[in-house]
Amino acid sequence: MPASTPATPVTPVTPGAIRPATPADLPAIARLCAAHAAFEGAGPVPADLASRLELALFDPRPRAWCLVVDRGGELVGYASWSREFSTWQANDYVHLDCLFVTEPHRGEGWGRALLDAVKDAAAAHGAAEVQWQTPDWNADAIRFYHRAGAQGRPKVRFSLPL
Repeated sequence: MPASTPATPVTPVTPGAIRPATPADLPAIARLCAAHAAFEGAGPVPADLASRLELALFDPRPRAWCLVVDRGGELVGYASWSREFSTWQANDYVHLDCLFVTEPHRGEGWGRALLDAVKDAAAAHGAAEVQWQTPDWNADAIRFYHRAGAQGRPKVRFSLPL
């Protein structure tokens, strides 16, 4: 597919804010994760997901970071990421693990605003790029990422339970 040219950053059309997640957000983030997993047809999230995320996100040395879309106290989206290392490039990159906006709020500009905020955070952490994957059946997400200037790379993702 041809690469898209990056679009101008989008300002969401509805009131709200993107902000770093707080420990008080964890129950809502766990619900968003469950909705995201259901949307992708994945298995259920662990019952203790909020407490597991607390350890990863709010430890003095966090393993991951999370931004939320806050619309007047209601969280309607989130993006989470971690820092990784590319042996091929001998450089750090950010792995965007999740980017999700609830159905009623898609098309309002929150997805693009979250992606832009993750790009800014990645640059602030000295990362060379942001990498992620999306299901190959999710044509809307693929179009969204192409419009944002991302380039797809054909790969097959594996998981090896331990």
